[in-house]
Amino acid sequence: MTGQESAPAVEIDTSKPHPARMYDWYLGGKDNYPVDEAMGRQMLALDPRVPVMARVNRAFMHRATRWLARNGIRQFLDIGTGIPTEPNLHQVAQEIAPDARVVYCDNDPIVLAHAAALLRSTPGGATEYLQADVRDPAAIIEGAGKTLDLTRPVALSLVALLHFVPDADGAHELVARLLAELPSGSYLMMTHATADFTPEESAAATEKLKAAGVTLALRSREEFGRFFDGLDLVDPGLAVVPDWHPELGEPVPGQEDGVIPGYGAVARKP
Repeated sequence: MTGQESAPAVEIDTSKPHPARMYDWYLGGKDNYPVDEAMGRQMLALDPRVPVMARVNRAFMHRATRWLARNGIRQFLDIGTGIPTEPNLHQVAQEIAPDARVVYCDNDPIVLAHAAALLRSTPGGATEYLQADVRDPAAIIEGAGKTLDLTRPVALSLVALLHFVPDADGAHELVARLLAELPSGSYLMMTHATADFTPEESAAATEKLKAAGVTLALRSREEFGRFFDGLDLVDPGLAVVPDWHPELGEPVPGQEDGVIPGYGAVARKP
């Protein structure tokens, strides 16, 4: 897949902030709107480390992908892809394994508008973009199966996504349903924001986002751990995000200034 196709026309709602565009703003990108910047600045007022948190999550994805590729994984399903920021998951994976196959999935129209940037694959590998919502796992599996061989292990990537899916939407059940469609030897790689370390700031952020139409479902370490029930955790298990195999990537400036309020983990399906 060359990725040279022109991006399709999409309608983007700029009347309220969107997590993917706010994330882009935190990372210093340009694919966001004044409403996203305004809400982002409100989050910064509550905790000035928010941009560091965004970069830390991105760095985890790089490290986890490297670990998985070096341990033989050649297929990746990345849900909640977000606006492209290089290096993307496929670039990290294919640098180690040029034959790696990657399917990106997101429900945000602005990501669809940038899908061509996600489709630049090595000749021996493949990348594809799927417009779908994590709340519809059947559609995701059906679409991913057109590029991935679902009889062989797949790494399911859910980085900085599930804290936007409340329990009312069955977050834990959605992950279980996705994993049920993947064979033994597959992996779950995931990060998740928490209020464990900053309860007051987190409560204020949740309320501000709710007022703007964005649901934030922060979970405790125990609740995060439930996503990995029945899986074999890779050492060091459930960790504060920067502490998961830091030797596999470059340190993020600012992450040393206090605990980053989020957890990360990688686990294997028996």
